[in-house]
Amino acid sequence: MSKTPTLQQVLYQDVVCRALAEDLGRAGDVTTDAIVAADHPGRAVVVARAAGRVAGLEASLLAFRLLDPDCRAEVRLCDGSDAAAGQEIAQVSARARALLTGERTALNLLGRLSGIATITRDVVARLDGLPTRVVDTRKTTPGLRALEKYAVRVGGGSNHRYGLDDAVLVKDNHVALAGGIAEAVRRVRQSGGHMLKLEVEVETLAELDEALALGVDAVLLDNMELETLREAVRRARGRALTEASGGIRPETVRAVAETGVDLVSIGWLTHSAPALDVALDVVA
Repeated sequence: MSKTPTLQQVLYQDVVCRALAEDLGRAGDVTTDAIVAADHPGRAVVVARAAGRVAGLEASLLAFRLLDPDCRAEVRLCDGSDAAAGQEIAQVSARARALLTGERTALNLLGRLSGIATITRDVVARLDGLPTRVVDTRKTTPGLRALEKYAVRVGGGSNHRYGLDDAVLVKDNHVALAGGIAEAVRRVRQSGGHMLKLEVEVETLAELDEALALGVDAVLLDNMELETLREAVRRARGRALTEASGGIRPETVRAVAETGVDLVSIGWLTHSAPALDVALDVVA
């Protein structure tokens, strides 16, 4: 990666706090508190047990820092780095209780986000040499959107709209309730601000032509066959941004991109990515 994305702590600190509170419950870490003295120092290494792209390391380390403000970490592989199986990601020094109590929260976050970054990286690599960009969707884990969309960026992908408020996407259900594409677009333009981009989902070339005639900014080409998709791109070229969506898999993503679409949006980057296997090993 040429440049690692950034994510401000304010966007994920509450997530880490809630995860720790969920794990600690009402009585705290009863096992660790019984076995380990409160002042016992500890050191541990965070290791990748499988190869993948690191993402979410700072969020995961925050779990230890919240439990021990004196925690210190030596980062070996920062976000955006590709780890080999068995490679050390970071060394963490803190009170031993903090290391054991924060372990699961830290690894859950690091594994989840690194898994998203890894699968995104692999999909982006399949489009090598093509201008088409890989983007995510809003199919994210509730409460983890900022982190998961960050992980997509770490993997080399781009973000679609962050939420319902930053762009207009007129979908099939909106069209059905409005009574047609033209009426849905009219209502949006009547109520929306001038800064909002307007994208319309279409499933046929006839719907595409109608949307293009209305001067929309982008068209979401939903579940189209490759030949139809190619023709849709031809008709929209120079008039609207084109986004292919629906059922796109790693084995089909390049063929979709080769139709000339500007974007391919893939929901499973965030809703189905397998977690990267990471571990915390205490150093005696």
